[in-house]
Amino acid sequence: MTDGATGPLLLGVRHHGPGSARAVRAALDAAAPTAVLIEGPPEGDALLPLAADERMRPPVALLAHAVDDPGRASFWPMAEFSPEWVAVRWALDHGAAVRFIDLPATHTLAMAGDPTWTDGEGEGADGGEADERRHGLRVDPIAVLAGTAGYDDPERWWEDVVEHRGTGAAPNGPPATGAYDPLAVFAQLADAMAALRETYGHGGHERDLVREAHMRLQIRAARKTHGDAIAVVCGAWHVPALTTRTTVTADRALVKGLPKVKTGITWVPWTHRRLARHSGYGAGIDSPGWYGHLFGAPDRPVERWLTKVAGLLRDEGRMVSSAHVIEAVRLAGTLAAMRGRPLAGLTETIDAVRAVMCDGSDVPLDLIRDRLIIGDALGEVPDTAPAVPLQRDLTRLQRTLRLKPEAMERDLDLDLRKETDAARSLLLHRLRLLGVGWGEPAAGRAGTGTFRESWRLRWEPELHVRVAEAGVWGTTVLAAATARAASDATSATALADVTSLAERCLLAGLSDALPVVMRALADRAALDADVGHLAQALPALARSLRYGDVRSTDTAALGGVATGLALRICVGLPPACTGLDADGAAEMRGHLDAVHSAIRLLPGPADAGTGGAAENGPQDVAGRWADALGRLAGRDTVPGVLRGRAARLLLDDGRLAEDEAARLMGLALSPGTPPAEAAAWIEGFVGGGGADPGGGMLLVHDERLLGMVDAWLTGVPAEAFTDVLPLLRRTFSAYEPGVRRTLGELVRRGPAVDGPARAEAAVPGFAAELDASRADAVLPLLRLLLGAEDTDDDELLGAGT
Repeated sequence: MTDGATGPLLLGVRHHGPGSARAVRAALDAAAPTAVLIEGPPEGDALLPLAADERMRPPVALLAHAVDDPGRASFWPMAEFSPEWVAVRWALDHGAAVRFIDLPATHTLAMAGDPTWTDGEGEGADGGEADERRHGLRVDPIAVLAGTAGYDDPERWWEDVVEHRGTGAAPNGPPATGAYDPLAVFAQLADAMAALRETYGHGGHERDLVREAHMRLQIRAARKTHGDAIAVVCGAWHVPALTTRTTVTADRALVKGLPKVKTGITWVPWTHRRLARHSGYGAGIDSPGWYGHLFGAPDRPVERWLTKVAGLLRDEGRMVSSAHVIEAVRLAGTLAAMRGRPLAGLTETIDAVRAVMCDGSDVPLDLIRDRLIIGDALGEVPDTAPAVPLQRDLTRLQRTLRLKPEAMERDLDLDLRKETDAARSLLLHRLRLLGVGWGEPAAGRAGTGTFRESWRLRWEPELHVRVAEAGVWGTTVLAAATARAASDATSATALADVTSLAERCLLAGLSDALPVVMRALADRAALDADVGHLAQALPALARSLRYGDVRSTDTAALGGVATGLALRICVGLPPACTGLDADGAAEMRGHLDAVHSAIRLLPGPADAGTGGAAENGPQDVAGRWADALGRLAGRDTVPGVLRGRAARLLLDDGRLAEDEAARLMGLALSPGTPPAEAAAWIEGFVGGGGADPGGGMLLVHDERLLGMVDAWLTGVPAEAFTDVLPLLRRTFSAYEPGVRRTLGELVRRGPAVDGPARAEAAVPGFAAELDASRADAVLPLLRLLLGAEDTDDDELLGAGT
């Protein structure tokens, strides 16, 4: 470090270190420079005055991205306890000039594709892990110094050497007078880093030589205006290089000819979670929440921290009293003394919390690490910060719809019958279509296709990059999503991709994009003859037809395409199922279940006004599908799992009589059928999945079928039993424990194969007639769920079905 009396004041820091931040503030107060130079992209100089805006609340980050390729981006994060942020605020508060002096982002982004390039402390859009893969292992100076001092934990060494050594003042107060030297810590770090640079050279940070050359040039330029009344805040690793005597010519030669790219830069909110090293940020820290506490606590940091922990545990229902806090403080201090530490650190507080507040359990510590040690702080940026038009429109919509971005993951339930919730749904679906994954659909109180939606929301800083990328499609969310959908429809090659896109357009309310998508859908459907592809495409269309009216969307245009796909599947399915191997049969079974569920959703002959199947005459789609399943069930060349599945689907729909089902099972389980083929038939017939999640209930309620399965199983030869056992185990293990237990009891007492004939029932396992008294008991709950308290019984039952 150069003495401020003979040269610039070099303040080598650890990025995001509260001890460094306090020391920087004390050093600046003592030296009172007229200019402060900070490691960072010079393009951000024009944005520095925003740091004084009262609406700017860290953690925040400078986001630089290539204008023509927004996905090529990098971040420079700053928290309240970052030395760079403290230096910026000090300069603005004291009227000193403040500038960034690192290599410009126009060069760093252009060189990002170079496998030898490292972007230093700036975080690339792909995170530090990808950067590590590109550049290999590099020297961590903090880890080396900690190891030299005999520490196995770099964080613990840093706490002892810097964080727990006072600055002669309260953390947020003025420096004390007297013997305290605010520059001593920087001199010591500079000496340590000089020794490391002598041993390791650039330490694997080869491109740091270019960055340091540029910083030296910027320091020389600043000295021409401000003389030696300059303070330079940079990573401690760079201090020895900035004090090295070099010529201007040599430094200019290093930075000459660097590639450039047109760059945009702005402030964006950041999170403590993204400051953590485990997030992939190369200059990250292990405990940003803890460091934020150390920086903000005016006194007694351990006592205040353990009080926070106790409050969190009490909020989660654990019995934690003030006595627990007192005892934990004592234990943490005792552990620090035993371990020779100047003050209880994070390790000691965790050990004390585990022993005193958590009864020795590590389970509550996961919550403490997530909420307090790392934290969910999300910064704020004023509206005056530069932003792409799409970001401004998104911000406007977020405020209008009262959807505030939050770092903590939260669930959001939407009722699409309400105007605000419907608009929120449209926004989230449009953002997903644009690749901005702010919200992901989640399982909620109702499944897909009802008037309710459930989302899981979490805002990550990288989404600002995704928004910038999506800005090429339009200046508003609606226009951008419409243009993106039309482009995706034109470029899609798979039929299932187009049908999925059509469903997403309906969910997002992109009526202007639907004509383009429908043309692409019709073209792909006409050319694709693969039954598997058609089967993958149909469910999305069926859902759109069935539930489009909930979102007030016109789905008539989809009716003809969906009906055409279904009819083509009905014609092509039997030949496509012939001669399949085991893997092909398993895949086709999944298609079979999906198509069966989809056809149930398609409008019937009575729904002519919805673009349904009425145009096909009396042979509606459901009837054609039943005929196709019937051909599958009776064709010997079709694999057993498909024949069994087809028979089961027909039986569930009431299109196959129980006697006929028993006949088909008897044929499939006859002595002439190979055991493996018979087991496959059983798997298809009684196995759960797809349209039949409770397959075992059929055997529980139809003891005749259970008796046939039991008789076949007991007759399987010993040499074949080991071959069929995996298939049977896979089938029956999918049943719920109660179903398996009931089946075991029925088999033990012996099923009544020749029991009394049951009455004609619409669905096997259910009574022949409706129990009116039991049905009436359900109506109050149904009214509550549907929000239809004033609806009469007949209309209510129609709505429920």
